[in-house]
Amino acid sequence: MRADPAGVLTGTHFINGDAACCEGALAVGARFSAGYPITPSTEIVERFAARIPAVGGIFIQMEDELAASITLQGAVWAGAKAFTVTSGPGFSLMMEHIGYAAMTECPCVFVDVQRGGPSTGLPTLPAQGDMMQARFGSHGDYGTIALCPSSPQECFDLTIRAFNLAERFRTPVMLMMDECVGHMTEKVVIPKADELEVTPRRITTKPPGEFHLFEPGPDLVPDMVHAGEGYDIHVTGLTHNEIGYAELTVARQDTLVRRLQEKLTVALDEISQYELEECDGADVVVVSYGITARVAQRAVLMARAEGLRVGTMRLVTVWPFPEAVIRELAGKVKALVVPELNLGQVVLEVQRCADGQCRTIPVSHAGGSVHKPEVILAAIRKGAGA
Repeated sequence: MRADPAGVLTGTHFINGDAACCEGALAVGARFSAGYPITPSTEIVERFAARIPAVGGIFIQMEDELAASITLQGAVWAGAKAFTVTSGPGFSLMMEHIGYAAMTECPCVFVDVQRGGPSTGLPTLPAQGDMMQARFGSHGDYGTIALCPSSPQECFDLTIRAFNLAERFRTPVMLMMDECVGHMTEKVVIPKADELEVTPRRITTKPPGEFHLFEPGPDLVPDMVHAGEGYDIHVTGLTHNEIGYAELTVARQDTLVRRLQEKLTVALDEISQYELEECDGADVVVVSYGITARVAQRAVLMARAEGLRVGTMRLVTVWPFPEAVIRELAGKVKALVVPELNLGQVVLEVQRCADGQCRTIPVSHAGGSVHKPEVILAAIRKGAGA
């Protein structure tokens, strides 16, 4: 184990996804976290609490998830990069404050290590049942970004990307892990600090009298300042104008919430990340994410051994959804097969985008374990007409 002068680990390590997520947060400059213990995410903040004295930051265990999800936003406005972690019912409790972060354009990261639900469900076993909640869980209209790692290495890499996207677009970003990836132990390579790409906060260069906290730039994203820097700022969850004061009109509501979505949709090419493999000439494409993508790969290899023409699309960014790519694939194949550890969530978006061009075949699983490759193989055969 090696550390650079700031106390951040470097080199090659054999750690699980939860630990890798923590190291990613530290490496990208997160120096504040507030959390409440909940399986299977607790190891992330346990490690953060143990490591943060070496790099100069703070971890606070709060009384519940509501307190954790608003405390981190106070830290952001004070100047810190901040995040919280949770799972299952804790993620549900945080929804109000995720909406608040979207409305106030507060750059922060929410890590959800998914487990079986609803309610207390299966605390120690995997699921992918929070995917629609990540997009639509808070009330009202807003945009959000959600990333899904499939390995401990990606837990590190995508934690860094989550913070960078949060800073770039002034928005909350969800890192949608799952219990298997969180507790899976594999090799994780941590680059030196000067080899990492870190997006700085969008701090205005305007003097106090000319700066408006919610005045968008050409990319629809406003610049930012921190409390205590000499600027008069007002942050509210009410519908507000560019200065930050409440303006409860139909016209202002329309302007504001449209921009909260459009600042992400106009940058879809920058945000969206996915992997396509052998999709040209395929009869069937398997669309998957998280731990299910690892299992699906085995099923695809089995199908190819039978002579079936199968491609894969692994969603790394799930929200915003890569609609154009799905539409293009749907126009070329017989079927899109979508295995998920839920009873059908992301498959609904796939089906919507396919728009009847091809069959969309869900491979649902209520959670608690991963799919058997043979179940996904059967769906591939069905889609290919074999």
